[in-house]
Amino acid sequence: MNAVEIEQAISELAEQPFDRTEFPFAFLEAFGNKATTIKKLRTGASNASDVPGGVLQRSNIHIATCAAGTVDETLKALRESPKTAAAKAKFILATDGDQFQAEDLASGETVACPYAEFPDHFGVFLPLAGITTVKQIRESTFDIRATSRLNKLYVELLKDNPDWATAERRPDMNHFMARLIFCFFAEDTDIFHGEGLFTRTVEQISARDSSDTAHVISEIFRAMDTKLADRAGASIPRYANGFPYVNGQLFSGSVEVPRFSRIARSYLVHIGNLNWKKINPDIFGSMIQAVADDEERGALGMHYTSVPNILKVLNPLFLEDLRNQLEEADDNGRKLLNLRNRMARIRVFDPACGSGNFLVIAYKQMREIEAEINRRRGEPDRRSDIPLTNFRGIELRDFPAEIARLALIIAEYQCDVLYRGQKEALAEFLPLDSQNWIFRGNALKLDWLSICPPAGTGVKARADDLFETPLDQTEIDFANEGGETYICGNPPYIGDKFQTKEQKEDLKAFKTGRQDVRAVDYIAGWFWKASDYIRHGGRFAFVSTNSICQGVQVPLIWPRIFNNGQSIYFAHENFMWGNNASRNAQVTCVIVGVADKQERRKFIFSDTTRKEVANINPYLSAGETVIVERSSEPVSNVSVMFGGNIPRDKGNLLLSSDEMRQLIATYTEAAKLIRPIVGSNEFINGLQRYCLWIADEDADLAYSIPPIAARLEAIRDYRLNGSERGKAGLETPYKFERTIIGRERTIIVPSVSSERREYLPCGLLDPDVRVSNLALAIYDGPVWNLALVASRLHLVWVAAVCGKLETRYRYSNTMGWNTFPVPKLTEQNKADLTRCAENILLAREAHFPATIAELYDPEKMPENLRHAHERNDEVLERIYIGRRFRNDTERLEKLFDLYTRMTAKAA
Repeated sequence: MNAVEIEQAISELAEQPFDRTEFPFAFLEAFGNKATTIKKLRTGASNASDVPGGVLQRSNIHIATCAAGTVDETLKALRESPKTAAAKAKFILATDGDQFQAEDLASGETVACPYAEFPDHFGVFLPLAGITTVKQIRESTFDIRATSRLNKLYVELLKDNPDWATAERRPDMNHFMARLIFCFFAEDTDIFHGEGLFTRTVEQISARDSSDTAHVISEIFRAMDTKLADRAGASIPRYANGFPYVNGQLFSGSVEVPRFSRIARSYLVHIGNLNWKKINPDIFGSMIQAVADDEERGALGMHYTSVPNILKVLNPLFLEDLRNQLEEADDNGRKLLNLRNRMARIRVFDPACGSGNFLVIAYKQMREIEAEINRRRGEPDRRSDIPLTNFRGIELRDFPAEIARLALIIAEYQCDVLYRGQKEALAEFLPLDSQNWIFRGNALKLDWLSICPPAGTGVKARADDLFETPLDQTEIDFANEGGETYICGNPPYIGDKFQTKEQKEDLKAFKTGRQDVRAVDYIAGWFWKASDYIRHGGRFAFVSTNSICQGVQVPLIWPRIFNNGQSIYFAHENFMWGNNASRNAQVTCVIVGVADKQERRKFIFSDTTRKEVANINPYLSAGETVIVERSSEPVSNVSVMFGGNIPRDKGNLLLSSDEMRQLIATYTEAAKLIRPIVGSNEFINGLQRYCLWIADEDADLAYSIPPIAARLEAIRDYRLNGSERGKAGLETPYKFERTIIGRERTIIVPSVSSERREYLPCGLLDPDVRVSNLALAIYDGPVWNLALVASRLHLVWVAAVCGKLETRYRYSNTMGWNTFPVPKLTEQNKADLTRCAENILLAREAHFPATIAELYDPEKMPENLRHAHERNDEVLERIYIGRRFRNDTERLEKLFDLYTRMTAKAA
């Protein structure tokens, strides 16, 4: 369950009559516990509570219902219960149906409220649903509740207005929802004079059967689009005349409103009765945008974007510089004024802005700095010099674009209230400014220089001349443009296999000089476009999948940027970007900041450190800028590594252990046709698997065994009718498509391995064992090659240049092995490395039958195996530099340097 679904379930529970017996089970069910889990608790099979009326769920919560007026005593009993501690409960909860109390035993956070209000605190309990919360999401309970209610209203209106659900009318529905959100916020913050004015008017004036609800709302909207001086001749109804003039393009145009059913009307009133003062625009926007998207609505509530993650972009991009200047200015009035003037001209541009998270957070952070400047200068009530129009965005979809603008408007008002006071904020808020700097369109086709022209161009243009679908039709005055421009955001990541035809065409428009541009991630277009833009000044930083700084993507994406005279001046290493639900898929991301090469200081960030370096290469490592190209053969004097055997059989050449034994038991002559086969999973986890390995001279024997013959016929049919490779191999269905074996030995290297391991798993196989296409292998190569693969040096290289599958190492012979720079080895070097490899293998054998996964668990790795690896590392690293490397940074610097010299010599 996601946060919105949990909120809905909890709210429904609070609205039902309190049942002392059923409440604990209903509460747990609302947080996604399965029926079988509830049944075990209900029957006592897994309920170890020692408190009367108690239900104890191990590792989660101890709940007890109690008699009226005894909540304090019951909560104390839960806290002091030995069972609570023994079961490692995270929470305790007591209620009598009148009062509700709970405590987070880890943090000490408490909840104490009337029973009917406990849904307001549901965010505290999200860990019960496997949702790892951070402070921001726990403080955004209102945003989740509002999103939930708006979603119910939206779905109900679409059901009652099928014509509004069409592609042609959906923008009208989305615009209507944006107007509603503004009204709910305005009526609770005194923007509309009179608390609850909009909701109260709709509830009192429209008929209970909802027959005229749409008309009433339409008239209110019409009033907000009519200046007070013009209302006398506009026939504005008396009930609507109390609303102020708002306009600002929000209420201009059509005031048509969808039809309301009685249910929809009740939903609207319910939403209006929420406390919209609590709205958090930098969180709410990312949640509400899913309401209007049919495909995303199933993940509603999962669109929370962490503020700390966004600040990982904005702080090093420009906010830290502003704060440093503020600290340096101290109380110097002139320096403070210079900083304020500088900030007034800074433009923040998000060319994939969605609902405006980056822009809103940047605005709020800058207002905080400006407020401190004004305080130090003795001007606390001064009107902000930072215009909303300096926060610009491009968004493909209409509803997020509207929400982005609305979020900025709300953020501006909230900042004015916080830093200047309610009276000053209200005096200057309405009417809204009609200018709008959130543009709808395809960011890879629009001219960014027209949205944020370089300083001093003096350009003037009409929005409808520049953009296909602007949100306004006002004249855009660029005459006073200037200052710094910072481009930021979280553009879409779409791998080449998942791009639409139109998206591939978008990338083709970039002249990169490479034919394989179609293979790059879609986000490359934003990097290229931002790079072209900042040739005129500015910097950019994007959140991206880590794939753009790994493997084959690097030579496809980065040369164009470096050729523009730019370099990476800060980077944030791999971290998870997504919502805070542990069960929801997240993306492994990096942050890359790019500026002109003259940018002096460069930093690499992790979650806990900031390291200053001389240079950052496109693999986000300290060291010279080098690009590792895929190589068809090794750059060093090492053995060739191949992929494993490709079956192209739809599983018919492969056998489980049971299938192998059954086949041989029935047909003993089949034994000579069967071989063990090992891929990455089998090798790492010690799994047994077999395959049919049939030589040409054994084909007749294979066809004489009915179950094998049936398999071979199925393979032939697949290759004839269903294979992606066409009709190749029709005459030899008994063979793997690619067959390659070792005569003496095979060194196996898994293609995917956990990033937790300190060394890449690899091993030595008997020549009788076949390697599948799910691993790589060196056939009949000298054993010292295994020492190279098993080294820390090689792991560091692979982590940097090969690419990853999520966070796991993804091995490639053309990128990882063939490019691995190895100095010229003497015969003594090879003998020493051979001995090291043998020692590693012997250390493993001493722990038979432990699997590779067990042996290389970093928390359980046997000491003799660890010692064997450390000895291997010492021998190898002394070959490179005569001593052990100090750290991985030094290892990579040496490897990149050696690679550069080796490839330059070869060229």
